[in-house]
Order: sequence, then structure tokens, then C-alpha cells
Amino acid sequence: MKLKYTAAWVGLTAAAMAAATACGSDGAGTAAETADKAVETAADSAAETAAGKADTIMAALSRATDRTEELGSAEVRTTTDLGTGEPIAMDGTYSWGDGYALDVEMDTEAVRMQELTDSPTVRTLFVDGAYYYDIDPQPAGPLAGKEWIRIDGSAVFGESGAAAMSGGGGGSPVDSLKGLKYASDVEDLGEETVNGKPTTHYRAVLDQGDLGRFKEALRGADSLLNSTAGGGSITMDIWVDAKDLPVRLQQDFGSMEVTMDFDKFGATKEIVAPPAGQTGDLTEDVKDAGRQQG
Repeated sequence: MKLKYTAAWVGLTAAAMAAATACGSDGAGTAAETADKAVETAADSAAETAAGKADTIMAALSRATDRTEELGSAEVRTTTDLGTGEPIAMDGTYSWGDGYALDVEMDTEAVRMQELTDSPTVRTLFVDGAYYYDIDPQPAGPLAGKEWIRIDGSAVFGESGAAAMSGGGGGSPVDSLKGLKYASDVEDLGEETVNGKPTTHYRAVLDQGDLGRFKEALRGADSLLNSTAGGGSITMDIWVDAKDLPVRLQQDFGSMEVTMDFDKFGATKEIVAPPAGQTGDLTEDVKDAGRQQG
């Protein structure tokens, strides 16, 4: 196998995770729009109106966050575009009720794993802080006879980033939603139909100062995401239905765009790591490849 590709595989998967992670935050508040009025009293009134609208938006986003957190899991269709014009699709289960985990299928060719499996899709897990890739048993090398590749999250986010994600389900869609309360600017963009459902479209912007502890997950010196996530602000669009649940969540930061469509909440299958005897660990190989690329 060509280990030079390994960092790319992990980076593609991690990109989707990073988008969910990046929006966890520790500080900042909402901003109110102000109107340019000649009369001071009119300006004050306009500012109060804008602040009231912002409060209404934040209340709606807070309800969506609480409802999503309560349900604990969802069937999600995710598309990650790293700016290459070739989006990566990941469809499956995301779970955050008891630690963050996912179980998705990715297009084999899109993630450059044709040499490791004849299947058109690659089953990919994230559980207990590590990524797992379902492959065909290999004839030789570190994956000889193995059905899964294991790569620790520290190879993707760096040691500091992995530590920042540990505990509390860091990285789940709920963490993205929780980050909305720290947005520097929020808007109500009106009613739209998404996936056949009537929704309200909201937009929030998080500046660099709003990212809090998850900066380490994005830009740790030892993180493969260092050159991927970019800088500047993060724009989040969320479409919320009448039940206060997200129908779609889109995140733009740096050159990356991630879109998550929520098809079903709750009652999803448990996500568990593959048996150790079926797994070949390439964590150190990926770290070495990342250092060489860096």
C-alpha cells in the first residue's frame, strides 16, 4: 500500500469532523444590528428592535440545540468540499448521547482507497477517539489479514487537538449548534423548503475569537488540519423545522464547506469499535506521513 495516501484519507474524514468541532466555543456574545438614523432617539429605537430580533433568533437556535442534544443521534447525509470541486459524501449515523461516534459510508474512489478494497464504498467509523476504515484483508505488511485500519484521532487533530475534543462528545453536530450562541452576528433569512420540509433559515457568523478551546483542534502545530481549515470567520447556516429540529446545517470556513442533512433523529444503532484482532493500526505511519508533508 502507498502510505503517502493515508494522510489524505484521514484528512478527508477529519474535515467533516473538524467542521462540527470548530464551532464549539467558550466565549463571546451576540451582536445587534443598528440603524443609521439622524435622530438619536430613532437610532436607539432601531437598535432596540434589532437587539430584540437577535434575541428571538438566538432563542430559536437555543431550542434547536436543546432538542438535538436531547435526541442523542441522527441519520445524516454529509457532504464535505475541501475546495477541490470534488465533494466527499458520507452517509450514515452520528451519535452524541454517550460520547461522540459515527458510522458512515464513503465513496471509495473519492477517498483514494481503491487499492485496499473492491467495494464501491468504504465503511468508516469514529468511536472511542479513533477512526476505523473497513478494507479487504491485505496479503502482506501491517494490514496482512486485517479487515480494518485504525488511526487514532491524535494523528488527525494532533495531541493537543485530540485532548481538546476529549470528553463531552466534542465534535458532534450538537457542539456545532452550541457554538451558535457565541456568534458575532445572526440573521433570520426567512422561510424555505428543504428536503420537502418547511423550515426557517438562520445564519450565524463566528469570528476567530469565538472558537475557544477548539482552535487547538484546527490549528495545532501537529495537526493534519493545520493547512486545511484556514483562518478567518466561520459562517453557519441552519434550517430549522416546526419541531425545533435542524433539517440542514451548512458550515463554511477557510476553503472548506460542510453540509449535513438530517433525515432521522434518535433510535439509531449503537456504534462500537471493530474487534482488535481484525484491526491493523497505522497511527504512527499517518503521523510520519503528515510530518513529511508538513
